Amino acid sequence: MIFASGGDSMNQKKTDQIKAYMGEDTSFNGSLTFNGTVRIDGNFQGKVATDDTLIVGEKGVLEADIQAGTVICKGKIRGTIVAKEKVEIHSNSQMVGNVIAPQLYVELGAVFDGQCDMSQNGKKIIKLVKDEPEEAAEAGY
Repeated sequence: MIFASGGDSMNQKKTDQIKAYMGEDTSFNGSLTFNGTVRIDGNFQGKVATDDTLIVGEKGVLEADIQAGTVICKGKIRGTIVAKEKVEIHSNSQMVGNVIAPQLYVELGAVFDGQCDMSQNGKKIIKLVKDEPEEAAEAGY
């Protein structure tokens, strides 16, 4: 069952307010685009695109390529995740695929099988070794 809500003015201040919900006994195949926070506890196959938050609940199973602001995995995801802010993989959840995000949080008990690229946010990269001046490198020092 899929629910969507516009929310009331008191709850709009919450950043984690769920705008839509896909329940346990649902299956969906296709493309999902949304604003706000969406939680999926059913089966989903396809693509997800948002600048906001995707929550995969404990019973959720996604086979999808995901582009989002934040992805919170409490269920199972198979696919590639590209997140602008962060990816969270909680205990008893499974993530099989690659992650591109500036922040990755993996709880004890979670399964992450893939590669993680956190270099997309160049501002946070700190050089540990200073570059040698070009003249010294050419002179053989």
